[in-house]
Amino acid sequence: MAETLSVSIWRGGAEGAFRAYQVPHRASQTVLDVVTWVQRNLEPTLSYRFACRVGMCGSCAMTVNGRPRWTCRSHVSAVAPDLRLEIAPLRNLPVIKDLACDMTGFFEKWQRAEGRFKGGLSRRDPVERILPDAPQRRAADAAIQCINCGVCNAACDVVAWNPDYLGPAALNRAWSLQNDGRDRARVERLRAVATAAGCHACHSQQGCALHCPKHLNPTASIAGLKAASFKAVFKGEL
Repeated sequence: MAETLSVSIWRGGAEGAFRAYQVPHRASQTVLDVVTWVQRNLEPTLSYRFACRVGMCGSCAMTVNGRPRWTCRSHVSAVAPDLRLEIAPLRNLPVIKDLACDMTGFFEKWQRAEGRFKGGLSRRDPVERILPDAPQRRAADAAIQCINCGVCNAACDVVAWNPDYLGPAALNRAWSLQNDGRDRARVERLRAVATAAGCHACHSQQGCALHCPKHLNPTASIAGLKAASFKAVFKGEL
């Protein structure tokens, strides 16, 4: 007799509830495969996001058995050895419906953290030379692989306690720009992140680093922003 998975999936909005399903268990099955099977065979109105299915876009992030994950890269055999799955939307984001969250506030925090590159050259100026082994370039390299999946935001207890906190993704982005030798908005950016809801609100619990599917360390980026803001204070820039 073929094995089945006991799956509980969040249905509805913020005031919704889990609904139970029995799903066939297959070899090399991912959690996203499970959600897709339920949508195609049992619940055609089930709402969720996915795009690439290979860990490139990050849009399929959900809470799986209490932990934020990319569902396309999470194999059932690894995350549910007892053949039981509980699948919910990401924490710390408003629920639109079922497993789909509203990412508007997440990206607005990027704007608040001045997470936009601001150059100072025109197209007529020569391209600035950035050496790949320069210390600033190496610091930027350690932070630029973020694909905005929201897993770190869901894993962050400070975001849960303080919704105004800019969060690890926005601050990680700010740190990558602070180390971009072509950027001209470093002081402006430090003023934006060195606030009560910015880098100094981080408790350095490393939840973001522990859960990041790209193996980034936003906590280290935030520590860099803290140090840079203190230096800016002593220079009279803040």
